[in-house]
Amino acid sequence: VDARHDKFQSVDITTLPYPGFPTDLQAQMMAFMTTVSGISIITEKIFPERFMHIAELNRMAASVSLESATAIVKGGLPLSGAPVMASDLRASAALVIAALRAQGMTEVHRIYHLERGYYKMEEKLKLLGANIEKLSDN
Repeated sequence: VDARHDKFQSVDITTLPYPGFPTDLQAQMMAFMTTVSGISIITEKIFPERFMHIAELNRMAASVSLESATAIVKGGLPLSGAPVMASDLRASAALVIAALRAQGMTEVHRIYHLERGYYKMEEKLKLLGANIEKLSDN
């Protein structure tokens, strides 16, 4: 899928039980929304404390603030590579998504979280053209 020329828009999302927006995709959607122009609002109704990835996205020059269980994402700003730390499976996937869009090198630490849920993700992303390398098992 080549989405380079598509125009994406900011969104307002609220996580809810099925059939609502899944909480398990909240972090990944937030990472994507950092690259989309405009302000996105993400409200977490299932696990209101599930925002550990915000600080790490902000290390990459994202502009995400948190008010209670609602994240405000000011998207469209360029992301910069940075060393970041994955706190869980969802956050690690979100950080990889952000790293793929960032300028410069990003090191995602504690990738064992990622490997619990995504088998050989780096190999699959390479097949899609990503410039990604697994440096160690840590």
